[in-house]
Amino acid sequence: MNRIKIALTALLALLAGTWLLADTLFPSPLGYFPFRTVFVQLSGVVAVGAMSVALLLALRPRWLEPHLDGLDKLYRLHKWLGITALVAATAHWWVAKGTKWMVGWGWLVRPPRGPRPDPSTLGAVEGFLRSQRGLAETMGEWAFYAAAVLLVLALVKWFPYHLFRKTHKWLALAYLVFAWHAVVLLKFEYWRQPVGWLMALLLAGGVAAALLSLAGRIGAGRKVAGVVEAVEAHPALRVVESRIALQPGWPGHAAGQFAFAMSDPREGPHPYTIASAWDAQAGTISFITKALGDHTARLAERLKPGMPVTVEGPYGCFDFDDGLKSQVWIGAGIGITPFVARMKQLAAQGQCLEVDLFHPTAVLEPAALAKLEADARAAGVRLHVLLDGRDDRLTGERLRAAVPEWATGSVWFCGPPAFGQSLRKDLCRHGLPGRHFHQELFHFR
Repeated sequence: MNRIKIALTALLALLAGTWLLADTLFPSPLGYFPFRTVFVQLSGVVAVGAMSVALLLALRPRWLEPHLDGLDKLYRLHKWLGITALVAATAHWWVAKGTKWMVGWGWLVRPPRGPRPDPSTLGAVEGFLRSQRGLAETMGEWAFYAAAVLLVLALVKWFPYHLFRKTHKWLALAYLVFAWHAVVLLKFEYWRQPVGWLMALLLAGGVAAALLSLAGRIGAGRKVAGVVEAVEAHPALRVVESRIALQPGWPGHAAGQFAFAMSDPREGPHPYTIASAWDAQAGTISFITKALGDHTARLAERLKPGMPVTVEGPYGCFDFDDGLKSQVWIGAGIGITPFVARMKQLAAQGQCLEVDLFHPTAVLEPAALAKLEADARAAGVRLHVLLDGRDDRLTGERLRAAVPEWATGSVWFCGPPAFGQSLRKDLCRHGLPGRHFHQELFHFR
């Protein structure tokens, strides 16, 4: 989390800093209307800059994953940038549009306009951009209304995923309007200064990303076709295990990574943690999916052997690779999935690690528990199963009592975010370095 907080802060500082090299928030003479002029420029730079980077992150750039600690963190930054863009754009809209309303209501008195520049003294480019100002303002206003609705829908959890996926894509179209709005209305003097160079770079990248998104090309080079080979349902757990035979082209994956799988083009791809170690000879990949929404609730009925599936990936840095000899794993509920894959990998490779796996769960199914216990034995992992209503809640104190050498290793957590944050604060307060607590942020909305 610290990396994405630093990245967000650095981007906002870069946008505001380069703008301040070109302008000031305290114009002379200081008054509402002079302030309005410069604030509209600054808020526009922040809004378009944040949205540009958000679109670039939507391309799922794998080269950036190690620097932000995985695609899950990258998507969290994407979400924060969307919220930042919405706040900045709302302030931009209100100061620009609200001022006109307040003048009309008699709340403000607009000062007399100064002399307009002689068109003959302007260059061809500046003259053309000035001629487009009215159209750009109108287009930007309506694009803002559309984008505001789409961003709010993206943040509302009850909005169905398949509708979110389709409507969220329309933001790329709104961005293209914002890009034209920014090119026309950014102060022409800025283009000869660092803020203009930065905006030109971000706008070029954002436009390219928007076009790729609209063309459905995100992740196109990392998709592999496959066929469902086997399906096993665990009704008591509301879980489905599926094994998929992949065609050649899959680069392999590390235990703990995830992939986007699509069995229904109308629903689109969904992210799932991979539940199997990679064996190039077998060429199969497994997922353990819990019914958490309409789509996942139907998987047990829909998935059938022989069904075609598209898999994209792998992604993520939740790969257990920290160089330490002992680890504590916490897989709460369906969060057990990456640890199942890691145990299979350890057993196949004969690796020796000191590992304690805690599995808090609301339901125990004998068949699923037997598989988990067998995987733990094969990997030499000490398994601690905690059943709600039977066992006490897993706390930092209980973990420290069960694993006396906990502070010399690392902790890997996958489960409810609030539960993970609570454990992290407790363990770090008792001496665990923050960099040794790894948490998967699997909520992409």
